[in-house]
Amino acid sequence: MKKRWLLITTVCLLSLFNSLSSTTGAEELSPTGNKQYQTNFADTSLLGGVTYTTQYFQIEDYWNVASVEVHLDYEISRLLQNDRSSVTLSINGKPFHSFRPVIQETKQQQLTVLVPVSYLVKDVNTLTVQGNFETTAPLAVNACLPTATRDNWLQISKTSRISVNYANSAIQKNIRDFNEHFIGLDTIKEGLNAILVTEGESNLAVLEAATYALSGFAKVNPLSDKGIPIVAYSADSMKAKQALILISFYNDLPEEVKSMIPADDVDNKAYIKLVTFAGKPTLVVTSLDTALLVKAGRLIGNQSLLSQLDTDTKVVDATTEVESPTVSISRNITLTETGDKIVGDRHREKFYFVSLPGNRSIADASKLSIKYRYAKNLDFDRSMVTILINDTPIGSKRLSTELADNDHIDIAIPKTLNISGNFTVKVAFDLELKNAGCIENQDQMPWAFVDKDSMLQLNTKDKADMLFNNYPYPFLRDGSYNQLAVVLPKEHDTYVYQTISNIFNLLGRYAQTNIGEVLFYQDNVAASQLKNREIIAIGSYKNNQVIRTNNDKLYFQYDKSGTGFVSNEKMSIEANYGTRIGSLQLIDSPYGNGFGLLAVTGASSEYAYLASKLIGSEGTLWKVFGDGAVTDIDGQINAFRFKKITTTEPSTVLSDVMDRKDVLGFMVAVVLVALLVILSLILLIRKYRKKRRDRG
Repeated sequence: MKKRWLLITTVCLLSLFNSLSSTTGAEELSPTGNKQYQTNFADTSLLGGVTYTTQYFQIEDYWNVASVEVHLDYEISRLLQNDRSSVTLSINGKPFHSFRPVIQETKQQQLTVLVPVSYLVKDVNTLTVQGNFETTAPLAVNACLPTATRDNWLQISKTSRISVNYANSAIQKNIRDFNEHFIGLDTIKEGLNAILVTEGESNLAVLEAATYALSGFAKVNPLSDKGIPIVAYSADSMKAKQALILISFYNDLPEEVKSMIPADDVDNKAYIKLVTFAGKPTLVVTSLDTALLVKAGRLIGNQSLLSQLDTDTKVVDATTEVESPTVSISRNITLTETGDKIVGDRHREKFYFVSLPGNRSIADASKLSIKYRYAKNLDFDRSMVTILINDTPIGSKRLSTELADNDHIDIAIPKTLNISGNFTVKVAFDLELKNAGCIENQDQMPWAFVDKDSMLQLNTKDKADMLFNNYPYPFLRDGSYNQLAVVLPKEHDTYVYQTISNIFNLLGRYAQTNIGEVLFYQDNVAASQLKNREIIAIGSYKNNQVIRTNNDKLYFQYDKSGTGFVSNEKMSIEANYGTRIGSLQLIDSPYGNGFGLLAVTGASSEYAYLASKLIGSEGTLWKVFGDGAVTDIDGQINAFRFKKITTTEPSTVLSDVMDRKDVLGFMVAVVLVALLVILSLILLIRKYRKKRRDRG
């Protein structure tokens, strides 16, 4: 009986201890179990005798993975020879499951298989589905027939998926680990994070700091269709969140947070501290000084610095370096640091991503120089390499046995591609073997290798047309915010914050540095403060003076009472419908020549938010073109071009030379040499004339 009583007492004490630990521990968030993250396939076809496809999925550093399942929904050609066809699944180059596709009465078939956890890596994992398909049976023993590829296929449906089952590790008491959780796949997909801003008298400076912070997170956000919200601080805004950033002036902080940060710590400095607030890990960014609070926001927007902070506190003062490096626009880019090996026969590809500001396009004299080598057992009559940009082929070269150990291809990038912003370079090898149908396939044969000396010589130029086709120009220039002014309506409701979030989640993806400037203003801002700035005006005719003052310059104008839009030369708008639509309009700024004004507007803040969703992600941006667009709650979008199309002035020889620094340098050298030659001739002539006079 005593032993039993002792056991019960011990269990109760342990339970009490665990309860106290979970409520008082300020260092970490308790781990969460039984979670699942799914990555879906796109519709994919495996065509040909030996073919493959790859699917990528990510495992975060803080995931404790229990299992990974691959679920395939697929259809097969009914002509396949079951006993001679197979499909093999590999993870990170290691095969773990093979099967023979069997023809059944049901059209679609399913397969679910576990991936060995030991084969997985933190970060990006590669699942390869390789098919070996035969539709003809050999006529006799040792007979070898050419493989018919036309009828060999396996179709993988978009319902196929990779499911990662995991538990989250606790957030450790350091800013670096908090940052990893804050931008994690599951955190963003489930909407478990937010940037909170307080609404004191200096809310505009707080919003500026929050915008720099959001831009840094948006740039590394792994999900292009899910944004990180900026919301006004309240108890309700913290519900259902698991990772928060609170940006505020010290005097506006909640008392619970203020008690964790002594006032002396924010005297002439900004303070970044990881705390537990309302039971949630919260990164507090605060100061008494406006400039230092904004500077701390820039530091949060610098992912390189944030990922280095292994403490729970960072102090920012006047001497702290927070700026990220400027972007080099025209430069030589190394495609691969160490070289890339490609193995396997038939068609094999390697992708390279090139980052370019959205307002820049590839100019003349840009070229690719790819150096490579390959196996010597190829059928050189059929093997080749092809270079593609954004899946558009720009050149090919046949492989040869003489150059197998040191081959290269130099290709100028065609002007007709009209490439602007980020793009991909693909090096595609067709590694064909002689009598491939009669040779047993080997994993490491044949092979090709892209050398580390492969380069992209990139020359760029500005795209200065003020159209949504070139967005985010003019608000970003060369990867930095371009003297941007954001004019807000009188009242900041939930829709206004959602509109700001949409705009800067997309702009932040393109902002490659944190050194640009974004200033927020109320609607009664003086015209002198908007002079020579790019402007984004958010709100309606009634609550934003900038929109009201410039109504006559808008393409979609409000009626005299300002309650809704009226018809124009491009679109007929019924009076009631005009009160239920949002509009994006990119006009020339009335406050400075060569600058732009984007009106994100609607009769109420709800419809301005509706318009902002069009420029909230890359998935919706493509739907907007020209310089004016309207949208309604049913998803109907109408986009138009109002500015007249101006013919581009033909480039002259002089302008072409001025754009090419290498040619310009050569021309200067030639001119200098010519001047020296002429000067030498003049001196020689004078010398001989003098001698003649002396003899005379």
